[in-house]
Amino acid sequence: GALPAGTPLLLDVGHTVPPGGDALSHARGLDCWEVREHNSSEWCHFIRSNPDCHLDGGFLDYLDGVFCVFPPRLLPLAVTLYALWLLYLFIILGVTAEKFFCPNLSAISTNLKLSHNVAVFSLTSPLHGVTFLAFGNGAPDVFSAVVAFSDPRTAGLAIGAIFGAGVFVTTVVAGGIALVKPFTAASRPFLRDVIFYMVAVFLTFVVLYLGRIRLGEALGYLGLYVFYVLTVVLCTWIHRRHRGDGLAPPGAWEPEMPTDVEEPEPSGTNSGDYGEEYRPLLPSRESSLRILASALSPLDYRKWRRKPWYWRLFKAFKVPVELVLLLTVPVVDPDKDDLNWKRPLNCLHILTSPLLCVLTLKSGAYGLYQIQGIFPVWALVTLVASALALIIFITTSNEEPPKYHCVFAFLGFLASAMWINAAATELVNILRTLGIIFQLSNTVLGLTLLAWGNSIGDTFSDLTMARQGYPRMAFSACFGGIIFNILVGVGLGCLLQMTSSQPLVKLEPDSPLVWVLAGALGLSLVFSLVTVPAQCFHLGQPYGICLIASYLLFLCVALLTEFRVIH
Repeated sequence: GALPAGTPLLLDVGHTVPPGGDALSHARGLDCWEVREHNSSEWCHFIRSNPDCHLDGGFLDYLDGVFCVFPPRLLPLAVTLYALWLLYLFIILGVTAEKFFCPNLSAISTNLKLSHNVAVFSLTSPLHGVTFLAFGNGAPDVFSAVVAFSDPRTAGLAIGAIFGAGVFVTTVVAGGIALVKPFTAASRPFLRDVIFYMVAVFLTFVVLYLGRIRLGEALGYLGLYVFYVLTVVLCTWIHRRHRGDGLAPPGAWEPEMPTDVEEPEPSGTNSGDYGEEYRPLLPSRESSLRILASALSPLDYRKWRRKPWYWRLFKAFKVPVELVLLLTVPVVDPDKDDLNWKRPLNCLHILTSPLLCVLTLKSGAYGLYQIQGIFPVWALVTLVASALALIIFITTSNEEPPKYHCVFAFLGFLASAMWINAAATELVNILRTLGIIFQLSNTVLGLTLLAWGNSIGDTFSDLTMARQGYPRMAFSACFGGIIFNILVGVGLGCLLQMTSSQPLVKLEPDSPLVWVLAGALGLSLVFSLVTVPAQCFHLGQPYGICLIASYLLFLCVALLTEFRVIH
């Protein structure tokens, strides 16, 4: 039944109550975690009759699939398929954030006359020309945290993922950079970021100790991030004023920015993507059909022939995702002469992007709603969007983008955010399902699978930058990006669960694993804060080995705590 007004929302981030269940179902002895303790012939009935086993949101019922669709003897096959789907969801998150979410964010900041530093405060170029590390790589983490906080049964995933990713990035990734390319760190930005991150971790520790987060504390998380942003902007302004140059060259104060880490991958196959040597001498008018086919091709065949087999294999897995995203998410590129204006495809986006938004919001609940019980919302959106797309197609040309083309950046930003939210919802649901199958807590799943998956982008991009001669920038990104993740992830995730009648979210860390997480993250930060200045900010292989060894030790302690070897 519904909770009375004013009843605080209880988010169980431990598992004194077995993971996956709330206090109500546990009291009734109907915790979904107990399904494996029953006879295999009773699994399907238990799942379908137990309210605690109903997954909120998402398009697929993973629990029903594994316990009802697959017979018990094929449980290993079901788990294997779920694990592969989990990996593919991480690919979807990464591709959407890197190639669609961030480029549109860049275009929006350009149209609003904002510099990239002010827009996201950590502009990098890890794989392609425009990747904002703080927001771009942080988007999957924050969306996953918001989705996990939305259900008391999965709140442990959010805590585990945010803390687990913090430990992983500040130890394994930072240590890997020092091993790959010893360097001298930028002193003041490093101290600033570590101190801010320690304050954020301490604030989270206090919230977990008190067992609740109020409206003021949730706003405090977001306010602290705003203060961090203002500090970055102010320090940069003071430094540039001190140098007497509006664009100070990179030095010990701010990391050097790479100009070409990897050749950009074109989104289509038109001749303009291949450089001057392949560009025709005289401009030619292409037909709309040819422009559409070219814009929808996610492959650069010249690059395909040059790449090794493993790159081709990974690209083959990404092609279906990229094709669907190209069909539904417009991308505005201010660096191109035509701003990436593809008239037939952009007109198609006028139809597909709004449809995507209404069909993914609340897993399609709003899109399938019927107005007056007769006319579905998705049909109304289709009619209106089709008429608008036809008008735009008639009133524009293939050669020149319209004056309102910047609106497509906002549409693409919204559509890519909806894709990330939908993928994050499926990700959280499948992790909860795996937790029930293997009888693992949400916290340990968060600090391992979810944290590793969301940190893969940071790991590869930072290590790539370090190998190509930009270790200072990669090291700074380790701390700058995760400040965004913890402050916005916890602050926004809890804030969205509060209402005027329920301005409180309770967090009950009943498991010692939560304290192991918080303690490990705090210790790794203190270790870096003490040892890095002691080495005069010169970081080499001994520092990297110590960080990676500390992560392995933390992982052992966390798993021993999970399996109750350590109490």
